[in-house]
Amino acid sequence: RPIAEFERVVISVGNLSTGGTGKTPMIEYLISMLKEKYHLATVSRGYGRKTRGERIANAEDTARTLGDEPFQFYRKFGNEINVVVGEERALAIPHLLMEHEATELILLDDAFQHRQVARDLNIMLSDFSVPFYSDFVLPAGNLREGRNEAKRADAIVITKCPTDITEHQKKKIIERVKVYNPAAPV
Repeated sequence: RPIAEFERVVISVGNLSTGGTGKTPMIEYLISMLKEKYHLATVSRGYGRKTRGERIANAEDTARTLGDEPFQFYRKFGNEINVVVGEERALAIPHLLMEHEATELILLDDAFQHRQVARDLNIMLSDFSVPFYSDFVLPAGNLREGRNEAKRADAIVITKCPTDITEHQKKKIIERVKVYNPAAPV
């Protein structure tokens, strides 16, 4: 498929695995950091919702109309950002921009495998307890695609680390990640 490009900053947050790596908390962290500086929007597919097509969240929406995570974003930040859902992000973004032309920065939720939209920053998350470099592609493991695809990340975040992680453990993790992506900060 051709890649859609938009004249906005686009940051993607995603992972290689099927499990929860902390994408929702990462999106919320980025929203908290960026909402004061930019006209911000999140774009999600809206897994689990009972509606179809592109939808910009409003006061009548629920988890049934948006999906759990987008509804959570809207509940927490809806008066400060725009929350958009759509099966096809490449269609949801123009829908957003027609309604909210002032949008400057778009956060793509769970978009590591969905490459239809060009992005300025691709953040890949990996869970400390099951790091991508020790996992395998489905059905042998939980990876949606091979470990080598970590090379597409501009930054790799190891999530759910214990509070008492040692410098030695951090160094070992970074060494293992660098095998797959020597350039990305970890």
